[in-house]
Amino acid sequence: MKGIILHGGYGTRLRPLTYSRPKQLLPIANIPMSQYGLSSLAKSGISEIAVIIGGENSNKVKEYYKNGDQFNVKITYVYQDEPKGISHAISLCKDFVGNEKFVVFLGDNILVKEISEYVEDFKKSNDDGKILLCEVSNPQQFGVIDLNPDGSIKKIMEKPKDPPTNLAVIGVYFLTPKFFEIITNLKPSARGELEITDALQLLLDSDCKISYNKITNYWKDTGTPSDIIDANNTILLQMKSYFLGTKEENVQLSEPSMVGTGTKLQNGVKIIGPVLIGNNCTIGPNVTIGPNVSIGDNVSIKNSDIDNSIIMTDCKIDSKIHISHSIVPYRSEISSSSKTNLILSDDSKISL
Repeated sequence: MKGIILHGGYGTRLRPLTYSRPKQLLPIANIPMSQYGLSSLAKSGISEIAVIIGGENSNKVKEYYKNGDQFNVKITYVYQDEPKGISHAISLCKDFVGNEKFVVFLGDNILVKEISEYVEDFKKSNDDGKILLCEVSNPQQFGVIDLNPDGSIKKIMEKPKDPPTNLAVIGVYFLTPKFFEIITNLKPSARGELEITDALQLLLDSDCKISYNKITNYWKDTGTPSDIIDANNTILLQMKSYFLGTKEENVQLSEPSMVGTGTKLQNGVKIIGPVLIGNNCTIGPNVTIGPNVSIGDNVSIKNSDIDNSIIMTDCKIDSKIHISHSIVPYRSEISSSSKTNLILSDDSKISL
């Protein structure tokens, strides 16, 4: 069985963060969000993975994942010239898939539950497809399903104005090569894309069997900064505390707190978990961090209060400032005093 990770798209809702890198490389708990999907595939025994890339920053995907050796997988890169829909992206992988069943994982989806059991079920089944569903409060923003009285799938539709259920189709799809036969008949939607929901509906209309499982664990489509911060909190809460750095007197730590190698916590630092701090950071003096904060490597923070935020690698913050519900990207520098909400691009320098 093979795997496909979609790593394209413009990430317009996450600008300016996505001007300098694909959204799927933005870190959640100090790990690029697409790595969660890749790790889930690898843990399921899927070692051959196609990564679909496109756009001017696609080289950064190759720079990070390389050939996949460090993740114990073999990566094949497939280029999509422009975003034409999930089904179009999958169609580019026909030669890569060959005659095998395969799993498609959207690179901006965070799914806490491992997919190993679903992979094994699909391997053993005669199903032509399997989808994972999650109950949501805003189904009109997702692909959703309608069910027959016997519980089988009646219809799959994309972002209906009047959803028949609150069961959203999440971004993990289990498919067979029949998919490539079906999508030759697929027509673009009103927004000009080959929709995955339309392709799945074509499978149903062709008397193909599509099964499903409901996900009760956490799932998030990380399309906005608030989605990313929410997912960050969920991942941090599941981590086990560790302390590999050094600390001076008058440092307060509450769990879960994870502190990396070479990191120094100076006098007057207060950590309110969940908090993750990377390697070789200097925190303090007089800093309060948390809850729900992840900090990358080589970060210096002084005289600041930070909560519900993501501070990426190589940042410098020296300010009597309260940063909340913010994402501070790589190599940013912030100084002076204020209370603010920040969504910046790489290499930003701010004096307030």
